Amino acid sequence: AGRLEILPSCCGGAPCWAELCCTWRTDNGEALPESIPSAPGTLPHFIEEPDDAYIIKSNPIALRCKARPAMQIFFKCNGEWVHQNEHVSEESLDESSGLKVREVFINVTRQQVEDFHGPEDYWCQCVAWSHLGTSKSRKASVRIAYLRKNFEQDPQGREVPIEGMIVLHCRPPEGVPAAEVEWLKNEEPIDSEQDENIDTRADHNLIIRQARLSDSGNYTCMAANIVAKRRSLSATVVVYVNGGWSSWTEWSACNVRCGRGWQKRSRTCTNPAPLNGGAFCEGMSVQKITCTSLCPVDGSWEVWSEWSVCSPECEHLRIRECTAPPPRNGGKFCEGLSQESENCTDGLCILDKKPLHEIKPQSIENASDIALYSGLGAAVVAVAVLVIGVTLYRRSQSDYGVDVIDSSALTGGFQTFNFKTVRQGNSLLLNSAMQPDLTVSRTYSGPICLQDPLDKELMTESSLFNPLSDIKVKVQSSFMVSLGVSERAEYHGKSHSGTFPHGNNRSFSTMHPRNKTPYIQNLSSLPTRTELRTTGVFGHLGGRLVMPNTGVSLLIPHGAIPEENSWEIYMSINQGEPSLQSDGSEVLLSPEVTCGPPDMIVTTPFALTIPHCADVSSEHWNIHLKKRTQQGKWEEVMSVEDESTSCYCLLDPFACHVLLDSFGTYALTGEPITDCAVKQLKVAVFGCMSCNSLDYNLRVYCVDNTPCAFQEVVSDERHQGGQLLEEPKLLHFKGNTFSLQISVLDIPPFLWRIKPFTACQEVPFSRVWSSNRQPLHCAFSLERYTPTTTQLSCKICIRQLKGHEQILQVQTSILESERETITFIAQEDSTFPAQTGPKAFKIPYSIRQRICATFDTPNAKGKDWQMLAQKNSINRNLSYFATQSSPSAVILNLWEARHQHDGDLDSLACALEEIGRTHTKLSNITESQLDEADFNYSRQNGL
Repeated sequence: AGRLEILPSCCGGAPCWAELCCTWRTDNGEALPESIPSAPGTLPHFIEEPDDAYIIKSNPIALRCKARPAMQIFFKCNGEWVHQNEHVSEESLDESSGLKVREVFINVTRQQVEDFHGPEDYWCQCVAWSHLGTSKSRKASVRIAYLRKNFEQDPQGREVPIEGMIVLHCRPPEGVPAAEVEWLKNEEPIDSEQDENIDTRADHNLIIRQARLSDSGNYTCMAANIVAKRRSLSATVVVYVNGGWSSWTEWSACNVRCGRGWQKRSRTCTNPAPLNGGAFCEGMSVQKITCTSLCPVDGSWEVWSEWSVCSPECEHLRIRECTAPPPRNGGKFCEGLSQESENCTDGLCILDKKPLHEIKPQSIENASDIALYSGLGAAVVAVAVLVIGVTLYRRSQSDYGVDVIDSSALTGGFQTFNFKTVRQGNSLLLNSAMQPDLTVSRTYSGPICLQDPLDKELMTESSLFNPLSDIKVKVQSSFMVSLGVSERAEYHGKSHSGTFPHGNNRSFSTMHPRNKTPYIQNLSSLPTRTELRTTGVFGHLGGRLVMPNTGVSLLIPHGAIPEENSWEIYMSINQGEPSLQSDGSEVLLSPEVTCGPPDMIVTTPFALTIPHCADVSSEHWNIHLKKRTQQGKWEEVMSVEDESTSCYCLLDPFACHVLLDSFGTYALTGEPITDCAVKQLKVAVFGCMSCNSLDYNLRVYCVDNTPCAFQEVVSDERHQGGQLLEEPKLLHFKGNTFSLQISVLDIPPFLWRIKPFTACQEVPFSRVWSSNRQPLHCAFSLERYTPTTTQLSCKICIRQLKGHEQILQVQTSILESERETITFIAQEDSTFPAQTGPKAFKIPYSIRQRICATFDTPNAKGKDWQMLAQKNSINRNLSYFATQSSPSAVILNLWEARHQHDGDLDSLACALEEIGRTHTKLSNITESQLDEADFNYSRQNGL
């Protein structure tokens, strides 16, 4: 009645061999709707479905599929049938059920996956047929496995205090499948399950809740998947311990058996001791207090009493008492007898016990009367001679005016020193032909020899050491302290003044006599100035403003002021009483420098250079930069060792270079960390004749080692006619609480003499340490025996007890006719205080542009602005430069401020040569070009 046709069907895109649709057709071609089952059964059930797979490198992967009962199984990938030739099929019989089991494999290559560009991953699934129909398996994705080399975030090293929290971040490289992370410490795996203090489960990060000393080490993040393993950069973790003080020891016994001494107690920084770079304990390790012990006084006998009358036993008595003084405080009692008796008749006794003197003849009585009157007369004459002698002696000594006699001066313990070889023609000395020009004088009576700073503190901190006091005191004495105040120099435009040398660049000038007749003037009538000041007009090209002979300068970079604008910028130094009052142990280390106008805005930080007097050491000093507010209060800007993005401080041995973006009043203060902190003092001796032609005054100054402080001394001495007698020297004054002693030694005998008890003077520690930059000086008055003495040679010893010592050799002629006009050398910071435009900078603008264009661009090899900073010894607080639009330009501005005087461009040339070997942009910046630039700068500035 019909025929059975088995036709290939295109339903679902199956190939003719993949899915057969059975259709009954009649003879006339009419199709029947029902299919013919071959045998009774069920739909295919998948025993094994294809799993997700990853292609590693170029190795193909095999997808497996197994089903029962199954007549055929074929794979479909990304919606398309896989060709039957690519299938590997195996057929078996399930013995338990008797059903046919079919298993099929296909291989997928890397090329197939890479060539697929669909909205989802490459996928494949199985389709199985049985007599009742088809079943489809799950989709299995096929991906190419990889693991990139670079970590998205490497762990960073940390320094944390003990018991602090440590968090090390790690973001592994991108990879398929995602990488698993493991942490290593010193190349050993970390097991967080065995240590509850460590957690590695939080987003690949390593968290140590409470840091222990044992947690210090090198930490590495390991990332791994089926393709590869990757190691991050190692992060060094340092767990440090800040030091803590132990308990104070008991106070020691007084260091003297009697009298005034001191006791001390100490503590150590061992509770705990600082470890791994932890901070040392703050404060002093030793404390001292004064102590007074009562001295034992041994008893001493009074004089014997008169003999008693002769007793019937022919004896008389006399007694004495131990009361001159009586023994006190455990002193010894008087040695010897308190009573004496002896025969009053020389052993001759007559009958009835009568002494012989009661029966003397008359001649003996007359002789006794003559002896008595003769003795009385001799006594009267002796008393008269004694009174006359004392009177004459007091008249002869009245010129010394010694109202205070301190016997401690005789036991000062100063050792003598041998003479140095006399140096002739020292060009560093001030004009020795200067005539006295006394604008004010004060005289003090009595010696200033203070052995005990506690006993004499009131006296030593009096106006004797304040040369700018407005009180005139005059007490008749030949011991004179002559102090002068003169009008301070004010700098405008091209004015400049000479002072003692500091540096290599010098100019020559001569001091000439002002007035040959010394005079005394009331101090209140003299005008005084409280500041030095200089100004300049600057524009877009920038420039340099210099305060001559003070070490203070201001660098305005090119481009800091917008184009078409110009500003009158001023700079001044406070020379009056400092407005910054020290708190606690804080010490003023620099002058107070003001720059303005305060409302001016700069687009690039300017460089301010301020001199200081600290012996720089981070171990002993904590130095701060402070700024005065509009209300007159001082606020801390930053500590020199701090990290800051608002300003930058570069501390050199004698100056601090500060990068700032706002004008105002700035100063440096220091807080000593240990008693080894040192202030540098400049000591100098000046001399001049006094109103008395036989007297010669020596004035010894101890001032902070800053150029402006010594300039003030030179200005005062110039108006007093003082002569610099010896080249100034540096004294390292420690913060160990010991006082300063100044003494005059080796005065030629029989030619000169110094007033009794005035050869040494002592200044308390607090007066020197916290002098607040005010000139501190002591004066000595010498007297010639005869007017024919014209040469003076002696030594001045300045020393700190248990500290540094300096000797100043004085060798001078006191007569004007025998003195030559000595030219002294005065450093000029610049011929002109204000320099504008290219001539103010040592590095030409064209070379600056090339350097900035080269180093401002980040370099993978690290040859960028950070290396430029490192080669120029700028190794700290680099985050400040990273915030600038041109870090290289700011570094070069700091180099300009730092190397204003010290040499040429060699240091910069060496740095550029070392870095520029791999930079073609720097190949045309040759050493000869830099030498030429340095020569032009020196010529333009008269150096």
